[in-house]
Amino acid sequence: MDEELHERIRHVVASIPPGRVSTYGDVAAVAGASTPRLVGRVLREDGHDLPWHRVLRADGTPAPHLRREQLERLRAEGVLADRQRVDMRTYRWLPAEPES
Repeated sequence: MDEELHERIRHVVASIPPGRVSTYGDVAAVAGASTPRLVGRVLREDGHDLPWHRVLRADGTPAPHLRREQLERLRAEGVLADRQRVDMRTYRWLPAEPES
């Protein structure tokens, strides 16, 4: 992955406002990444300073190994989960236009 794509992914994740969530696929599409897995890779390797907890799977669930902490962080921002799933129709965020 080139540095420019890496930074675009970081920028999109940083843009997700408190109280809202996005999916790995949404972030990948806006950043121009070929696959949502690249978003996960950036967050895993270089996402400690980002609101990583606002990025969920497409079905509104967190990754199993992050579930507890991620849902606690989201709850603190007013994002509620029902049976460990966030209602994407209520909380999903998409930027107005793709990044260039």
